[in-house]
Amino acid sequence: MANRKSYKVDESFLEKISIGAAATTRVFSHLESLGHNPIELERGSMSYKIWKEIKIKRLRVPDLLCVNCAKRIESRGKTNLEITMSHSFASPERGWDAGLNSEDYVALVKCVKIGERPIDWSTKEPVQYISVSDMSKAFKAGQTITERPKGATEGFEARITWPSSKANAGGQIYSIENGKVKYKRDIDSRSISLSLQKKGRGLTPLVRINERVVENQIIASVVPVALELPCNNITNETFYQSLLASTSLADRYSAAKVLHLFPSDTTTHLLKERVMDEKEHIYVRLEAASSLLKMKDRSALPFFESAIKDEYLQNRLETTIILGEIRNDEACSLLIKALLDKKQHPEIRAGAAWSLGELDNSKALSALVKVFNEVEYNIKAEAARALKKLSDKYPGDVVNMFPESNEQERAGVAWALSKSGRFNIEDLIPVLVDDEARKWTAWIIGTQDQVKYVNEIEKIKEIDSELYFAVTVLWKILSSWVSDLNIY
Repeated sequence: MANRKSYKVDESFLEKISIGAAATTRVFSHLESLGHNPIELERGSMSYKIWKEIKIKRLRVPDLLCVNCAKRIESRGKTNLEITMSHSFASPERGWDAGLNSEDYVALVKCVKIGERPIDWSTKEPVQYISVSDMSKAFKAGQTITERPKGATEGFEARITWPSSKANAGGQIYSIENGKVKYKRDIDSRSISLSLQKKGRGLTPLVRINERVVENQIIASVVPVALELPCNNITNETFYQSLLASTSLADRYSAAKVLHLFPSDTTTHLLKERVMDEKEHIYVRLEAASSLLKMKDRSALPFFESAIKDEYLQNRLETTIILGEIRNDEACSLLIKALLDKKQHPEIRAGAAWSLGELDNSKALSALVKVFNEVEYNIKAEAARALKKLSDKYPGDVVNMFPESNEQERAGVAWALSKSGRFNIEDLIPVLVDDEARKWTAWIIGTQDQVKYVNEIEKIKEIDSELYFAVTVLWKILSSWVSDLNIY
């Protein structure tokens, strides 16, 4: 029962970060459409990957940064679209504006469930932007509503709400008077009236008469809300070079992360200074080293080799994740070395496997298959997931590894090919070298969409009738109405 409870907790947490990842990804795309040049500032904000054994405490910075104008954006996915933030009155590190400054923005996105898995979330229009400065002014002026959990002690986080009203359907504004905003709904021309008062707080209309509104658009609030965020293109190489010397840790971190986009002798010199400064925060040094290696400056390699053996496990794990963002052979080699190092912590090796899957480098294939012989499940699991990603790009290379692999390795290779589905049946014919290979091949094909391969399977029938029979039986079972039936 305890394990089941733990699973539910993990699933709930995974769902929360999946909502956040979906929202941040949507905001990233929207910023691009507005002419911004966004990057992920807070690592992992666009991913739902969870590391269970080693917790990484990252810097509190907004999710995204526009390189061109230096605007920073914190995205928030909401299943119920309201302007809300969690807040601690006991610790400033857990305040609603922790890690934010007055020039930053909060982007709100409506998120909806689209499947049964915790990661099955999508977003709806529109993306809406609110200035942190405006939110702070409203908070200090007492225009917000504070809700504490029932029975909460001093350490619990409260929920701060900036009252607002939104359109629940698309329509057109036709009246703003007598403390109400009214619009006609498109689907049936019905008149919808929204009050400009909420829990004693007066709301300011954010729309004009005859203006069209869309579903989920905030049309009245105690703070201004915008559907667009202009990019003024004010930054350049000098801007970020000077930021690298800022007294603000977040500024130095941001600059170190961005400067590889502005390669020059001066940039290289300044980044090397950050890497070599032992008093500098490890995350700034890692980002500086990453920028150097992205600029093909190999002087960063000794630092990475040292960091991946750091005394603190969270620094090692962060190092492996950062290397997974550097798409060159040097980063790939460092990760392969960490993956195969039996003296490394299992979670670090698993992290190295995961990062190899991010690199799209075929040089990682052999190492990933080799660790299928490991006892530690997480290492094998992450290696299999990485191999699946590489199978999407190198299906032929992965298939060709099958004949020479042992039973443990074939299991991982078969899973990766099955989940990828990027193969032709005729590609699998040469791997039918023994009975074990035939069994796994039957499973690979049998777990695919029958419609996609129904014509190709006839080629197998002529060569191996038993394999053909096994595949068709699997298809029949897996397409049956009982295949997904649970006992609860």
